Amino acid sequence: MRQAGQFDRLLGNSDAMRSLFEQLARIAVADAPVLVVGETGTGKELVARALHARSGRKGPFVAINCAAVPETLLESELFGHEKGAFTGAHARHEGLFAAARGGTLLLDEIGDMPLSLQPKLLRALQERTIRPLGATREVAVDVRVIAATHCDLDELIQRGRFRADLYYRLAVLPVRVPPLRERGGDILLLAQRFLEQSATRAGKAISGLSPEAARRLGDYPWPGNIRELQNCIEHAVAMAQHTEILVEDLPEPLRTYRSWRSGLVHEADELMSLEELERRYIVHVLRVTGGNKRRAAQILGLNRATLYRKLERYRVQ
Repeated sequence: MRQAGQFDRLLGNSDAMRSLFEQLARIAVADAPVLVVGETGTGKELVARALHARSGRKGPFVAINCAAVPETLLESELFGHEKGAFTGAHARHEGLFAAARGGTLLLDEIGDMPLSLQPKLLRALQERTIRPLGATREVAVDVRVIAATHCDLDELIQRGRFRADLYYRLAVLPVRVPPLRERGGDILLLAQRFLEQSATRAGKAISGLSPEAARRLGDYPWPGNIRELQNCIEHAVAMAQHTEILVEDLPEPLRTYRSWRSGLVHEADELMSLEELERRYIVHVLRVTGGNKRRAAQILGLNRATLYRKLERYRVQ
């Protein structure tokens, strides 16, 4: 086995992660905006922090979740405001662009940024200046912006919910973080790391996974990605009564999970058409994702319109 690769706090031995590490090493020292795309739980913020750590920038790393801040407050949070700019503005507030000067600003969940605020963000990126609410002059800012999203921004553009010009400005350096199901042996590599950390915190002498527990982890599709894997291992460590993690220690979804491959053919001589094979796999992915069609479409490599057509064609409810 090759020695596990690492980029700051990112860990991986798979070809997908080694390729990501090489890409990050090349763009870390650049000053252009970065758009990090990946499913929920893949570690997009860790990627942003790694880029900042390797960038050479002396300023701070500042992050904001655009989906977590009410639209009425987001402009002030990003660009700041002057005293008296609006009701309740009793003091001057500098905002996160100013707070991150000389460093990096992560705009997480950029797909949820209100359409009304996107032109101001675009201007800040293009001109490297901001105008706080209530101010009469613009202020220069030296900030590298990294945006992150699990959304399909192309689809949001088509639906009129995201500006195409802002997308192109943010995606000067696009980065895709692979989902855990594409990372092969990294699943067990990460599981062992999380196990060691959880066992140490719990004060338990647990050395590893039983062969069957390891197989279950490798077969499972991990719709929640690394975050789900970490929670799974924490659960297993809490439940464990032996020096290794057993299948019965795993959370219920992993104990009862049945690989789609084993569900396709029950008898050695049972054959089926490609259409039936596709139908069964689509049904399997929908079950794993709890009926989340957006996530199912991402896993299947389809856009949602195509998935809807296939669901209608196969009469899948």
